[in-house]
Amino acid sequence: LFLLFFSTHDELQTLDVDDAFYSTPEDIAARALKPEGGVAFIRTFRKPSEDQAINLPPNLAELLHNVSYPQSPDNRVWRFFYDLPGSPEFPFPGGVFQWARYRKNGTGLTENQQIFSQSLNEHENTLTLATLRIFSNSLGQPHFHFNANEMGFVVSGCGKAGVILSEGASEFDINVGDVIFFPVGTQHFLHSHCQEDLLLVLAYSTGEQLETLRMNQYFHGTADHILAQLFSKDQSEFQKFPKPGR
Repeated sequence: LFLLFFSTHDELQTLDVDDAFYSTPEDIAARALKPEGGVAFIRTFRKPSEDQAINLPPNLAELLHNVSYPQSPDNRVWRFFYDLPGSPEFPFPGGVFQWARYRKNGTGLTENQQIFSQSLNEHENTLTLATLRIFSNSLGQPHFHFNANEMGFVVSGCGKAGVILSEGASEFDINVGDVIFFPVGTQHFLHSHCQEDLLLVLAYSTGEQLETLRMNQYFHGTADHILAQLFSKDQSEFQKFPKPGR
C-alpha cells in the first residue's frame, strides 16, 4: 500500500508504458523497437479492455518466469529514497514530528540525508514529506507556512482540524482516511481527542527549507506595549505568557 502525493494543482496527466505503446502506429513501433518478426510481431499485441495498471492479468503467474530488481548503488538510490522511520524525531509539546526535508545547513546530516536533501532542492515544485504524531488530547498549535501548501492524510486516531482566517475560524472533525489541505499562508491547527494518538502523513509543496511561524512565536515576538494597545489590557499582563521553546 502506497500513499502518493503529486505536486500539481492541474488535473494530473499520466502516460503509462502500455498506453504509449498502443497509441504508437504499428510500423513506427516496429522501427523503434526492432523486434524479431518486425511489424507482424507488433500486431500480435492486443490492447486489453481494462487498464492493466489497475487490473492485473488473471494468468499473471503463467506470464512471468523471472522477477528481479537489482539494487543500485546507495549514492544513486539516496537521491530518491529516504529512511523516514529511521530518521531523527523532533518532539514538541504534545507530539512528535519526523520529516524528509531540504535543509540549508547540512551539518550533522548522514550521507543519505545530505544527498536526499540536495535532490529535493534541485527540483522545482518538489515535495517535502513528514509524519506528525499528536498525542491523545494534545494540540498541534496554530501556525502557518510562508512557502508551502500542506496536504495531509490521517493514518490513525481522530481529532479536529481548524483553519483561522480574517473572517473567523472553520473547524471540522478528521478521522482515519480523511485528507486535509491548508493553502500557503493559511493559519491552521490540529487537536487530537481520541484515546489513541492522531497520526498523519503530511506533504509540503516546496523544495526550499520550510518556513513556519507558530502562534506562540509571533505572539511573544510582538512587543508587550503593542499587545497592550491591541487587547486593551495592562502591559504587565503579557508577562504571564511563557516564552516559546522549540
